Amino acid sequence: MRLAFFAVLPGVLALWPIPTTLTTGTSILVLSSTFTITVNVPNAPQDLLDAVSRTKTYLATDNLQRLVVDRGASDAASFKASPALASLTITLQNTTSVLPIATEAVKDFSSRIEGYTLAIPNTGAPAVLSANSTLGLFRGLTTFAQLWYTWNGTVYSNVAPVNIVKDSPAYPYRGFMLDTSRNFFPVTDIKRTLDAMSWVKLNQFHWHITDSQSFPLSLPDFPELAQKGAYSVTQVYSPSDVQDIVSYAAARGIDVLMEIDTPGHTAIIAASHPEHIACSQSSPWTTFANEPPAGQLRLATPATVNFTTGLITAAAKVLPGKYFSTGGDELNTACYTQDAKTQADLKSSGQTLEKALNSFTQATHGALAKLGKNPVVWEEMVLEHTLMLSNNTVVMVWISSMNAASVASKNFRIVHAPSDYFYLDCGAGEWIGKNPTGNSWCDPFKTWQHAYTFNPLANISSSQAHLVLGGQQLLWAEQSDSSNLDSIVWPRAAISAEVFWSAKQPNGKALDGTEAQARLHDVRFRMVQRGVKAIALQPQWCALRPGLCNLDS
Repeated sequence: MRLAFFAVLPGVLALWPIPTTLTTGTSILVLSSTFTITVNVPNAPQDLLDAVSRTKTYLATDNLQRLVVDRGASDAASFKASPALASLTITLQNTTSVLPIATEAVKDFSSRIEGYTLAIPNTGAPAVLSANSTLGLFRGLTTFAQLWYTWNGTVYSNVAPVNIVKDSPAYPYRGFMLDTSRNFFPVTDIKRTLDAMSWVKLNQFHWHITDSQSFPLSLPDFPELAQKGAYSVTQVYSPSDVQDIVSYAAARGIDVLMEIDTPGHTAIIAASHPEHIACSQSSPWTTFANEPPAGQLRLATPATVNFTTGLITAAAKVLPGKYFSTGGDELNTACYTQDAKTQADLKSSGQTLEKALNSFTQATHGALAKLGKNPVVWEEMVLEHTLMLSNNTVVMVWISSMNAASVASKNFRIVHAPSDYFYLDCGAGEWIGKNPTGNSWCDPFKTWQHAYTFNPLANISSSQAHLVLGGQQLLWAEQSDSSNLDSIVWPRAAISAEVFWSAKQPNGKALDGTEAQARLHDVRFRMVQRGVKAIALQPQWCALRPGLCNLDS
């Protein structure tokens, strides 16, 4: 039986995502000034020890006051008489194979073990965290760190005892996508984003690293692409940068899914290899592309197929994860119709454009298979084209949430990334010039409340439910860079964490945005304390008075 007791007087639980099983009390529990975390793990990996160290740092430095009108001042009278928690012991149940968090994080979806059990007595007796993997222990540490507030130097919880039994995710894929081509994001921005992702148990960083506007990825086998395609020599991800980001992510329980979108969205390759690009910067761009500049790979040209296969191999071979995205969205047929080279190659091979696309995709996906990796594609590859795709292919549904059922009917695994729920850039106004009355194509702004209503199994039959891997929110960066990254992403991107980890409330009821709002305030305030400039959800008056700013209050 799954039970949950939400005490009214002590205030809002700060947990996000809400555990799948949860019982809490109403007692004050002070964190001892000599609090320690004991690691009962044989030959504990360094990244687990580092995670323990970060947890202790957060406990000491979060300095988050409770979100109530007096900010917790009334709790102080209970501190002296309250028990003090002196220790947390973390224990690995399965010690036959003790692997680093980083190794566990990049396993195939079906092999990742993220569950944990956490018990915090209200007596001062030691707290205990246990799991069957170091990754699970890391998830439990994340939960533990969310339970504490600070008043006048005293760190305490107001909901002891806490019991969480076998909390584990409903879906294995809980992600966030960042586009680093339209505008460049320094490594420090990406690392800060990865930190924030880890705080809410997001586990997949979808890195849309290149596109038509720039090619910031420096590859030793293809150095000319970044040399000619990056915005500047300082706006490049070097091989060491990539490994730094991948390692940083993995140590925080996050797998990196890199994407090099092909054959469309590749105009910038013409800067170094014009022979491979059709309709390069053709005008009007609206005829040849979804946004400027126009240009896409000559998919019917054998030399271009070989070039692309080598490119995908060069990018994918240095990544530890089991998946790599070759994109495949928004292919513009008008571009190929007017491209003399493409038409000549189609004629000489006797292929239609569709057959050439199939051959192109078979080549790039074959290269991934040789590396032991599975391909990820956008939904058009399944719904708008007739291609011979492996059953291991993962399909991202982005055009509309309604299209997920069509993808499932073709028996492909699904990652939900629908623009009508999860696109974080929508609603910012049209960025194309000479269009003063224009709006963004995916208006309106996707509020956290709207995203929170997403149902991963809507229109998916029970026999197809196993195909749903999870989902992610996405930031296309036409109007974003370092200046607004945190505020446009957080805390909205945390919605995917709860929708795809919790799936329902601990009491078995459906997720409820009214219940979640106060907890999301807590997430946002804690992120700010940790250096992430997450945007305010409401006036602070509302955050301190849960429910009083609701439409029916």
